[in-house]
Amino acid sequence: MTNPYLHSRRKRALDLAVAGTLAVVSAPVVALAAAIVRLESHGHPIYRQRRVGYRGHQFEVYKLRTMVSGAEHMGAGLAIDEGDSRITRVGALLRRTSIDELPNLVNVLRGEMSLVGPRPTLQVQVDRYTDRQRRRLDARPGLTGWAQVNGRASLPWPERIELDIWYLEHASLRLDLRILVLSARMAITGHGLYRGETGGWQSNPPAGDSPRSSAGGSE
Repeated sequence: MTNPYLHSRRKRALDLAVAGTLAVVSAPVVALAAAIVRLESHGHPIYRQRRVGYRGHQFEVYKLRTMVSGAEHMGAGLAIDEGDSRITRVGALLRRTSIDELPNLVNVLRGEMSLVGPRPTLQVQVDRYTDRQRRRLDARPGLTGWAQVNGRASLPWPERIELDIWYLEHASLRLDLRILVLSARMAITGHGLYRGETGGWQSNPPAGDSPRSSAGGSE
């Protein structure tokens, strides 16, 4: 049974109030960051990527570009680690402070995302979900979430999914406010930003793993 709070007016009101305020306040910062991104490297400063949202519906997520244009087709592809040569100098700072995620506020205002929820992932990753893991699609994806404040990208992907499912089962206004406060603190420390040795999604599962039994994720 779906937690009624996930699609309640209270949660949507929180999304509109906070996202609307942050969008206005951060607009000068986003504009300045976009200009610097464009000056430092070739390509559009806003990066758009197709992600999977509520009930499997796809949408385009917006972020400030932190890597060289076309980075997903170079080197390690979707896998990103600290020190990745594809990350630009200004991009490293934007990722470190989570400023690159501010354009996600547009997705929140459009109703494609929520402030708090499981981070949106790619179709190839969703295709590998087990039936239990597909519960992650029972809510709008979030700008931040329970998995984000409990390890972020440094967590093994199956563990991140379990944390997201826990959130879906226990979601409340009080928990959302707690996650938002913890997320603001993480933006300052940068904890868990990169996957390290155990975190992230493995695009090539070990031999014997079926596509439905492997888990995946991206930031």
